[in-house]
Amino acid sequence: MRAMVLHRQQTPLVLEQVARPEPGELQLLIRVRVCGVCRTDLHVLDGDLKEPRLPLIPGHQIVGVVEKTGAAATGFSVGERVGVPWLGGSCGSCEFCNRGEENLCDRATYTGYQINGGFAEYCVADHRFCFPIPTGYPDLQAAPLLCAGLIGYRSLRMTGDAARLGFYGFGAAAHILIQLARYQQRRVYAFTRDGDTRSQAFARKLGAVWAGGSAELPPEPLDAAIIFAPVGGLVPAALRAVRKGGVVVCAGIHMSDIPSFPYALLWGERSVRSVANLTRGDGEAFMELAPRVPVQTEVNPYPLEQANQALDDLRRGRFDGAAVIVVDPAASAAQA
Repeated sequence: MRAMVLHRQQTPLVLEQVARPEPGELQLLIRVRVCGVCRTDLHVLDGDLKEPRLPLIPGHQIVGVVEKTGAAATGFSVGERVGVPWLGGSCGSCEFCNRGEENLCDRATYTGYQINGGFAEYCVADHRFCFPIPTGYPDLQAAPLLCAGLIGYRSLRMTGDAARLGFYGFGAAAHILIQLARYQQRRVYAFTRDGDTRSQAFARKLGAVWAGGSAELPPEPLDAAIIFAPVGGLVPAALRAVRKGGVVVCAGIHMSDIPSFPYALLWGERSVRSVANLTRGDGEAFMELAPRVPVQTEVNPYPLEQANQALDDLRRGRFDGAAVIVVDPAASAAQA
């Protein structure tokens, strides 16, 4: 099969012919149709995340069709569409797994990091960590739901009933989450790179009541802020923007160092917390909710052999919405 392979961090992916995988007892063999591109893929390539299994096929927002099932794999049938997210497995027996917090398991494994991912024509995935794709979503539009949507949804849950929300960074996750926030009758304030008028206009188009640079203060104090951009300096900026008792949620799996800041920014029972990956419960809840909103994703498609270009365009902020690698053009075209 064709695959884009990472041999060494901080080097480009290489298009290669590699052996097609066979499913283990609990796995599905999936013919990949599309795979979303995520900033976490950049963190793997750039060396921010230090423990990839090399050589590696990245990609963890996979939409495909079940080709074969392992002997003990249940819940999906051959020919059924399936989605594969970042969390690829956990031990199932630690205190976190027993509490339904498998996202915190110390022995968790991740798609496109320790498990080969979806920048390839086929992949295998543990059936227990896969999700059915909601009816009505073409492959291209479904792919960003599997990480941008899921992590955004978990981040939103961390804000409680906050009515005034700030989003720092307005990329794939934020453009999905603003639709959910508006559905829940919340007000969204979008913060982008200073001078990024294109992203600010995109945020206002999707319903943001205000959009400005990340160093600006919003016109009213926020109840909560979610930081999607991997920039530690945004933590004190967000603390300045939230009211007493407000929460700042760091949604990324990696962030640059947070600079020191005066205690006065944290005082007043403000809090800072992180979001770690996702649980299967998050996936089930969000996949049921997305069609009700309905969440509509804006995607920028790239062929498999242009995965490096897609990653560089994401790194440099050259598009709005999400990038998606089209692995099976014929199947995607048939859905259009």
